[in-house]
Amino acid sequence: MAARLNRDPQAPPYWQEACQALSALHPTWARLIATYPERALRSRGAPFETLLRSLVGQQISVKAAEAVWGRVLLTMGGSVSSATILGLSEEALRATGLSRQKVLYAKALSEFDQAGELSLSRLAALDDSACIHHLCRVKGIGPWTAQMFLMFGLRRPDVWPVDDIGVQRGISMQFFDGQPIGPKEALQFGEKLKPWRTVAAWYLWRSLDPAVVDY
Repeated sequence: MAARLNRDPQAPPYWQEACQALSALHPTWARLIATYPERALRSRGAPFETLLRSLVGQQISVKAAEAVWGRVLLTMGGSVSSATILGLSEEALRATGLSRQKVLYAKALSEFDQAGELSLSRLAALDDSACIHHLCRVKGIGPWTAQMFLMFGLRRPDVWPVDDIGVQRGISMQFFDGQPIGPKEALQFGEKLKPWRTVAAWYLWRSLDPAVVDY
């Protein structure tokens, strides 16, 4: 029986198989996976919260996103709901550190949720492409945010966000001695990682910042 490469009891069912496959692919993957054995990708099971956290984190550092999210959560009274967001003024949301644009996005996402478009069962029934298309109907949600939901909300195993700076930097630092990597190179690099690209991306993020972020 193969040794467990990850000990997180909340890991997705496919995580161990993916870790074994990646570890066999290249020594660098084996090293990364062995370095972070205690945690894996987790889901909150709450589409609205996952997507709202993703919106908050767009184009800012992980540390800054955590700080803003903490203030957003405090302003909501500790309970995340689309009804609460819609009931808050733009001024109250801006005071958390959200830009005017992100406030508009948060409101649009909340209206989408109130219309019943973020049902977990409905989203889970869609394949990756259809789910991305559905979520991108919301102002402020593009492919990257939708991919974060596929990864952190639905824990799909083979999502590969080639436009993510962390993924690009992780590939560059771990496999190409710091040479610049763009989306095209990341896409090509990911071909050999199928069908476990979500897992690969997660470990690339950990290689840059050991702190675990759960959307």
